[in-house]
Amino acid sequence: MAQRRELANAIRALSMDAVQKAKSGHPGAPMGMADIAEVLWNDYLKHNPANPKWYDRDRFILSNGHGSMLIYSLLHLTGYDMNIEDLKQFRQLHSRTPGHPEYGYAPGVETTTGPLGQGITNAVGMAVAEKTLAAQFNRDGHKIVDHYTYVFLGDGCLMEGISHEACSLAGTMKLGKLIAFWDNNGISIDGHVEGWFTDDTPKRFEAYRWHVVRDVDGHDPESIRRAIEEARSVTDKPSLICCKTVIGYGAPNLAGTHDCHGAPLGDDEIAATRDNIGWPHPPFVVPEEIYAGWNARNKGAKAEQEWNTRFSAYKKAHSEQAAEFERRMAGKLPANWDTKAAEFIAAVDKKAETIASRKASQNALNGYGPVLPELLGGSADLAGSNLTIWSGSQDINKGNGGNYIYYGVREFGMSAITNGIALHGGFIPYGATFLMFSEYARNALRMAALMKAHSIFVYTHDSIGLGEDGPTHQAVEQTATLRMIPRMSVWRPCDAVESAVAWKAAIDHTGGPSCLIFSRQNLKHMNRTADQIAAIRRGGYVLSDCKGTPEAVIIGTGSEIGLAMDAAKALAEKGRRVRVVSMPSTDVFDAQDASYRESVLPAALTARVAVEAGVTDYWRKYVGLNGKVIGIDTFGESAPADQVYKHFGITAENVVKAVESLL
Repeated sequence: MAQRRELANAIRALSMDAVQKAKSGHPGAPMGMADIAEVLWNDYLKHNPANPKWYDRDRFILSNGHGSMLIYSLLHLTGYDMNIEDLKQFRQLHSRTPGHPEYGYAPGVETTTGPLGQGITNAVGMAVAEKTLAAQFNRDGHKIVDHYTYVFLGDGCLMEGISHEACSLAGTMKLGKLIAFWDNNGISIDGHVEGWFTDDTPKRFEAYRWHVVRDVDGHDPESIRRAIEEARSVTDKPSLICCKTVIGYGAPNLAGTHDCHGAPLGDDEIAATRDNIGWPHPPFVVPEEIYAGWNARNKGAKAEQEWNTRFSAYKKAHSEQAAEFERRMAGKLPANWDTKAAEFIAAVDKKAETIASRKASQNALNGYGPVLPELLGGSADLAGSNLTIWSGSQDINKGNGGNYIYYGVREFGMSAITNGIALHGGFIPYGATFLMFSEYARNALRMAALMKAHSIFVYTHDSIGLGEDGPTHQAVEQTATLRMIPRMSVWRPCDAVESAVAWKAAIDHTGGPSCLIFSRQNLKHMNRTADQIAAIRRGGYVLSDCKGTPEAVIIGTGSEIGLAMDAAKALAEKGRRVRVVSMPSTDVFDAQDASYRESVLPAALTARVAVEAGVTDYWRKYVGLNGKVIGIDTFGESAPADQVYKHFGITAENVVKAVESLL
């Protein structure tokens, strides 16, 4: 049996060789954290390389994702579908070993990391999901949800503000199965961090109500093992294990310096490192004895089989709960979902309420929530404004098996936690704030789209229509820029019916995240036929048409549909033939077949006007350079909503003038 240091040295050798071959990368962190990884993965991590999606596996997150060769080496050595050729293709086009770990590229990578601080925050979401699932499904004598979330993170993660948001909440929520390893090597890209990072990190985490294990020698396996044992013994607090390490450990000339953080060691230093650590093997060659010491397939298969036996007993004792658990973990919606949703949408149409779409959103949660126990959401201290609490909401912050999270004022943290919950499985998570504060969460939204995570982001107070709070809170450019994120589905509904359809679309959209954008002000109910209601799901449809061939079309979304309808009516009274198109989701409309898009916006219909209380350039792709856009290309003003709309010329009268100028 190979010695522990030899097993760790396999990580060091593979990491420095892959970075050298790629001519770029970060060898320092993998070399510095190799000993910690060896103890964790060989002695504690519960996983099965042959089934990376096993429900009750421990989750491992490399938050300092630039050290990606660490996780690639671990996956290769322990027996995942990650061969030596994959390591040789590190950072190359279409390889399964990109520069930062990417979810969906290689089995065993639980989340995409790289933007520092988001990995630990995703991990908080995963720990929230584990604890909540356990509370919902475990029964006396039957513990089917029982796994840890382990995180490696560095100084950079701790400097990022999102780590404060997430770790503060994690302590409050008593996430006892979350264990983080701080790679305390004192080095970042610019050099020794003592010039810009002098926090007392252990005290900081103790203030967050974490359990802190101080002064662990990150290169001493026994010290690491004792620290993990201590952390696992504390069940009512997350744990931070403070590991003192040397970046680039083993490199005789570059270890402990920022020179090995983000650049290849070079041929001479690699040769010297091989001599220094006693690794005589050529690049990418690992002796069979070392592979045997790492191989986790037998142990993993045994662990999963033990769980399968326990789950079979659970299934016999609690058959309905077992079936529900399997459905949810498989990401399948309830069998009656489409029927119940259709019934709810029909009821909303029949009710014909004039209400704010944020209230319509809450009504949708009340309608869909009883059918979808997997809904798990919350608000960034704006529950009373976002209206995210519904009649069946139960607070999980204190550890019960509920479905509602009070996030506090943590928009970025909330959004990355939402991603972590989605990636864990078993839930459809949502998080809410004002549309303006999507800006704080921006990178988490992008990461959700990059990973195709089934996260739902709810944004209310969607425009200058919020009025007196003024330009600091009035969203102008946000809806347009959210639409620009690849794979992000964005909905801005015009009334209660469209709001109900938008929620259903977001729940159905398992291939990526959605943004649901709702108004503060009341929106008038729009009359529709059954066919028009069915067409809402296509993103854009003809809401109102004229007799004969239209001369012009008005395209609108959200609160401005009312203006479009009023303008069309006024133009009809003048003998003009005008079509009104409601386009609550441009990305969904754009994904329709060409014949459908032509039926809604015929190419021959060139007199086009778009109206939306936001920046105008986005709409040029629908109206053309010769069309007109009624919107706002500056910041808002503080005044009652009706006055602000009038001030910026977003009125039915101006829509009429715009149409007439084109005819």
